[in-house]
Amino acid sequence: MAGLTPMEKKLAEYKCNTNEAIQLKLVRFPEDLEDDNTTFNPEYSHQVFGDDEVAFGYKGLKILLYYIAGNLSTLFRIEYTSKVNEKFDCVEADDVESKIREIIPPGFCTNTDDFVSLLEKEVNFKPFGMLLHTYSVHNEEAGEDIAYQIYKADMTCPGFREYHERLQTFLMWFIETASFIDVDDERWNYFIVFEKYNKDGATLFATVGYMTVYNYYVYPDKTRPRVSQMLILPPFQGEGHGAQLLETVHRYYMSSPTVLDITAEDPSENYIKLRDFVLVKLCQDLLCFSPGKLMQGFSQEMVMEAQQKLKINKQHTRRVYEILRLRATDMGDAEQSRSYRLDVKRRLIGPYKKKQRELAKMRRCLRPEELTNQLNQIDLNMQHEQLEESFQQLVSDYRRVLERLAQA
Repeated sequence: MAGLTPMEKKLAEYKCNTNEAIQLKLVRFPEDLEDDNTTFNPEYSHQVFGDDEVAFGYKGLKILLYYIAGNLSTLFRIEYTSKVNEKFDCVEADDVESKIREIIPPGFCTNTDDFVSLLEKEVNFKPFGMLLHTYSVHNEEAGEDIAYQIYKADMTCPGFREYHERLQTFLMWFIETASFIDVDDERWNYFIVFEKYNKDGATLFATVGYMTVYNYYVYPDKTRPRVSQMLILPPFQGEGHGAQLLETVHRYYMSSPTVLDITAEDPSENYIKLRDFVLVKLCQDLLCFSPGKLMQGFSQEMVMEAQQKLKINKQHTRRVYEILRLRATDMGDAEQSRSYRLDVKRRLIGPYKKKQRELAKMRRCLRPEELTNQLNQIDLNMQHEQLEESFQQLVSDYRRVLERLAQA
């Protein structure tokens, strides 16, 4: 803080990192309220508190957002040890409460007693919509298998609109470019994962995560479902729920004759890796992906069968082919390795060839000095290095998919 005036130094003490100040909980039992092990923090808070992710005007700031595990009834409270006042040249503390109120729906609790009263009624909460899939995950700590269920819901389900308003608030903390959707548009589908757990002899349900899918119209009589949002809540991440959810959603749409294929809106790298795993798992038993056919190269048969049977588009089918061909290839065999490398690089080189076509056009219409400037930007050696780097990264990603597939 060198160079700051004494007042500036004093005010700097009243800045709080909002990713640390926000404390989230999914509460099942009253004792969870005091258990730090049940607390988790956001990855992002810039959409609420600005790019710096800072709240000014407080020391020891805590923004408590506690949710009942199933129906997500909310406790919202702000705590701090000190707050700026009129002694600080009329500076004002940020209105933290108003910022949070902009994203959480009304009807939340502000004191613990009311929240615990709602917790006692949690036994009445049941999942919304239609049950699509049940699965279990072995919990090492508990030494038992825990049951999970995936449901499809929509806004006609009683109470679901209010539940979704509470659920979507998590997007702001865990998806960098999240936005709330227009729930009045009937083309949205909602898929929610719940954990079944026991409490005092009764079976209760805890929210694990969810996905929203928009059904785009494709002329003349088809739809193209597009995954918009997908979130597994932090306490459940790394347990395979994302793969279970995506595969369940894929299987749901596969059964519809009106669905053309399934896509995703602006997918993250993690989502692409997850999709690779799920689609390879679905495709590996198709005859067109048998080892013998894989070694013959990417074919129209693969495109047609994956699209018709599994609703997978050509671009995604090509990735599936490359992953399964890697599994079928002996990379220790020089000829097989070379054949695989050339096959993948022929696809990767597409953008570079486009640049070469653009260069050919430039030669015909640019003045010599303009052409020299453009040529300086197209370094062929650099392109070869980038191509090799892209190939190695892809193979590394593909190997991780195959390792996970071997363990599934």
